[in-house]
This record gives sequence, C-alpha cells and structure tokens, in this order.
Amino acid sequence: MTHDRMQLSELLEKAGADDIVRDMIGFVAQRLMELDVDNRCGAGRGERTDARTNSRNGFRDREWDTRAGTVALRIPKLRSGSYFPPFLEPRRTAEKALAAVIQEAYVQGISTRSVDDLVQAMGMSGISKSQVSRLCAEIDERVQTFLQRPIEGDWPYLWIDATYLKVRQAGRIVSVAAIIAIGTNSDGRREVLGMQVGASEAEPFWTDFLRALARRGLRGVKLVISDAHEGLKAAVRKVISATWQRCRVHFMRNVLVHAPTGQRRMVSALIATIFAQETEAAARDQWRTVADQLRDRFPKIARLMDDAESDVLAHMGFPREHWAKIHSTNPIERLNAEIKRRTDVVGIFPNEAAIYRLVGALLLEQNDEWALQRRYMTLETLAEVGDNPVVSLSAVTV
Repeated sequence: MTHDRMQLSELLEKAGADDIVRDMIGFVAQRLMELDVDNRCGAGRGERTDARTNSRNGFRDREWDTRAGTVALRIPKLRSGSYFPPFLEPRRTAEKALAAVIQEAYVQGISTRSVDDLVQAMGMSGISKSQVSRLCAEIDERVQTFLQRPIEGDWPYLWIDATYLKVRQAGRIVSVAAIIAIGTNSDGRREVLGMQVGASEAEPFWTDFLRALARRGLRGVKLVISDAHEGLKAAVRKVISATWQRCRVHFMRNVLVHAPTGQRRMVSALIATIFAQETEAAARDQWRTVADQLRDRFPKIARLMDDAESDVLAHMGFPREHWAKIHSTNPIERLNAEIKRRTDVVGIFPNEAAIYRLVGALLLEQNDEWALQRRYMTLETLAEVGDNPVVSLSAVTV
C-alpha cells in the first residue's frame, strides 16, 4: 500500500492541471486490474505459494476513451484462459454502431415499425440528422481503419463464408452477401482479415475480395475452408493458389437431402466411419468403400461422393492436430450467428454503408476478444505447415 501511495504522489506532482483527472483514472484502473488478476491467480505477482492457480503472461496495450480523455492501459494477460477488465465494456463499439444504424434509418424516414419502436424505447426520437451523421462518421472511421489495415506475416489457414442481409437500394429491398474472412497466422493467432458486401457470389466478386486481401499483404495461405462455391474455388486457384477444403458439415447436409428420412441416420453413420480413420490413405480407402456400398440404393449420393472426395478430405493432408478446426467452416459460422443475431434487430439496412458500420464493428470487437485468448493452434504443429519450421538448438557444453 505504501508503494501505491508513493506512485500516486509522484503522479500528482508530475501531472498538469488538465491531466490530473485523466491520470488518476488511469492509475486507479490499472490498480483495479492488478488486484483483479491477483485474485484470479490466487497470488500476487512474483509471489510463491501453493494457493496459486494461474500466472501472468505479460501485458497487452489498449487505449480507453473516457470523458477525461484517452487513457493508456496495460491489460494483464494470463497463461491459462483470458482476462478482460469488466469496466472496458468490450461490446461498446458494436452497441454504438447498432444505435447509429437504427438512428440513421429513423431520421431518413425509411425505418420499419420495429425500428420505430426501438427508437422510442431507447429515447432517441429527438435525434437530428447532423447528430446521426457525426456518430456514423466516428464509427465508420474506426471500422474502416480496422478493415483496411495491413495484413502481416503468413496465414496458413483461411476460412471464408457469406451471410445474407437485406438493404434498401434505389427504393427497393434487395438481399446482399456480406463476405467475411478469418485466418490463423503462423503464430497460432486468429484474426478477422476482411469483409466485403456485394450483390452476388459470382467468381468476379470472390476474385475482387481475395485480390483486396492480397493487396493488403495476405500471403502464405495453404488451405482455404469454405462452402461449395464454384466461384470461390475458381478465385482461389486464380489469386492465391491454395488447396481448397469443402466444409464437411455442409457436405453432409447436401448428401442427406438425397436420402429418405428413415435412412438418413444409417447413411450418416456410414459416412462418419470415413472421418474416424487415423490417416488420409485409410480415409480415402474407406470413402470409396462407403460410396460403393451406397451406390445401388442411393446412386445420387454415390455420384456426389465420387465428385467430392478430394475436396472434403483435403484437410487430412495437414497436421492431425488441426483436423478438428479445419475440416469445416464452424469457426466462422459461430461468428456469423452472432452477426445475424445483431443484424436481425435492424431488419432492413438503410444503405450499404450501414452494413459495413454494424458488421464491421462486430468484427472489430471479435478480433479484440481473440487477441486476449490463448493461441488457437500451437507453434509446434504450425511449424509442419509453414515454410519456416521451428529449429531446436542443442545444449551448449561449457
């Protein structure tokens, strides 16, 4: 406690009158985080005790915007699990973006009844167009900075998926695709890499999206995981020359459509034996065996399996430790589910910029949360995929 008082005294002596409140906020916030982390670890920093349940693993810098100004914080990181101080409100940007989209629809007179009810409930009916414009500009700047940032390093795995949203265009309500890409880099970290909105999922759209990622620095991609989009497959071959993995979950759905309801469990169990194999060679042998077993009764399923073998089993050419994470688009599907939950509140977006505003804010915050979590994949297993394997040095004898 004496040490804390000395730190606070020095802070007050050095700070100017305008900075005292801001620096006091920063000091108190830092101490709150330190105490919180001590409690979570069961011991203070450097303290040796049998009661310790976790330990620190450095810090992560983050700016905190307060009414007194921007405060620079050092958020402690934990070796096991993640830590995020509750007072930072991790969802604040997305909530502001949602409010901005709702307000924009309201002031332009193109909102739905549900949006009108929300505006009244949130006490925003007195909002002016100029106020909405300022709020939108503030959020747009931050979101675009995030979406256009340089992409650094190698990214062995890339997941791409699209979610569909409704937007007003030239007086009509149309459905557009919001394409999202996430990746795992050679350091084992996940990040949101990009987003683009378009009217279709044709090859030119996918090609433009991948080229935009490449211009920002995307490189080192070994495997692209997505649903069966022919346009995307062609764009992958053209732009980044990576292997393509067809989402196993979507493939199973496509297969079961061709099986009678009463036979679907049997068909699913047969195909599941393929994915239970320990090696790629064994899985391919089992794939052909199962296809032949189904051929007489379900010829459409057999033909589908004949055509999809290489694409559905592509992930088995990579480290076994990664198979559970790269055989499907599940990692990005969970993100899309959260986006749909938030965008359903809006219903119909007033314009395309509003989609970028809300979805981009959600992606930014998801990226921040991933940065606080432990590695998605280990360095040792990723060394088998990358071009720069980890080298172990022998001990030096003195």
